[in-house]
Amino acid sequence: MSIYDGKLKLEASCASGIEAVLKRELKTLGFEPSGAVYGRVPFEGDFFDVARANVFLRTAEKVRIIVAEFVAETFDELYEGIYRIKWNDVVTYDAKIVVNAKSFNSKLFALSSIQSVSQKAILEGMKRDFRLDRISSSGSEYSFEVYISGDVVRVKLDTSGVALHKRGYRTYLGDAPIKETLASAMIELSVWKWDRALIDPFCGSGTIAVEAAMIGLNIASGMNRSFAFENFKNAPSVRETVQSEAEESIARERKLNICGFDIDPNAIKLALKHAAAAGVKDNVHFQVRDMRDVSSRFSHGVIICNPPYGERLMDATRLKDLYRDFGKMCRSLNEWCVYCITSFKGFEKYFGRKADRVRKLYNSELECGFYQYLASPPKRVAKDDNVTE
Repeated sequence: MSIYDGKLKLEASCASGIEAVLKRELKTLGFEPSGAVYGRVPFEGDFFDVARANVFLRTAEKVRIIVAEFVAETFDELYEGIYRIKWNDVVTYDAKIVVNAKSFNSKLFALSSIQSVSQKAILEGMKRDFRLDRISSSGSEYSFEVYISGDVVRVKLDTSGVALHKRGYRTYLGDAPIKETLASAMIELSVWKWDRALIDPFCGSGTIAVEAAMIGLNIASGMNRSFAFENFKNAPSVRETVQSEAEESIARERKLNICGFDIDPNAIKLALKHAAAAGVKDNVHFQVRDMRDVSSRFSHGVIICNPPYGERLMDATRLKDLYRDFGKMCRSLNEWCVYCITSFKGFEKYFGRKADRVRKLYNSELECGFYQYLASPPKRVAKDDNVTE
């Protein structure tokens, strides 16, 4: 018997600001997520659901199992709470144990001490449960996060391994790349659907366009990578079943109109490599082109982009000129919606229009505004009589 045979308390984590998107994803997958705190969204499921969450979630960074929860105000209480967990239900006798710690508003705040006390408690608990004198640590890795908030300790097992934003297709990085998870969140926060045109005029190494193609074709974000849970020797084998579900869900028949442009030829070369690695090279068009020369024959499209910002890539004077020209280009596509992330505080002024909505997002640790400009929606045509609605 192990904890993996029944219902589990689970948690998906994400970057601050996109919790609502992650909750919506979880609901779409059939889960019932509860309130989010510090970018962490709890939900319940079995071990099969652990695999589904890892393979299908686009905006999550990690999926963890909450192994135990208790109150601890001293290191003795922390040790005892972790030690009394039935470790032979969680890990194997030869498990390699890794512990990370986080603490918020707690009497226990020294992270190195929390880690060392927790690690010792786990190893001693394993010796007790497996009746061993020593732990060999020669088996699979089990990575735990000891998360303390307001003196409540949650011991969580990482089922993802490498962070979920690492899909596996982006092996080359250009200047100031955006995480795949944030790119997906920006797309999900927009009005874009697979049957509308999409342009990224500052595409760089292609992340937004590639993520849009994967969303448009319903390609699961994690179907081409491995996860930590696959190496849990005492857990059910579920990956193959979930992989089959992911492959059957792909909508290859859809015709997408997604374009990525960049002034840098080397960036476009990277974008083409990433699209090929993601399996969407025939569904995205990349081209070397100055943003100022971008146009489209389609109406009611969507622009989603991560333009240069900050002194590292461009000085303030050039940045202001760039945003003025960007605004001018967008106004030439007057039926298009525009979604732009930047940390530059004067963006609206130089773009030339106040945003319909600004949402706070974080690009890594950098606080940014996600500026949203809406346009009239496309008219829908009834299939039976070709009458517009």
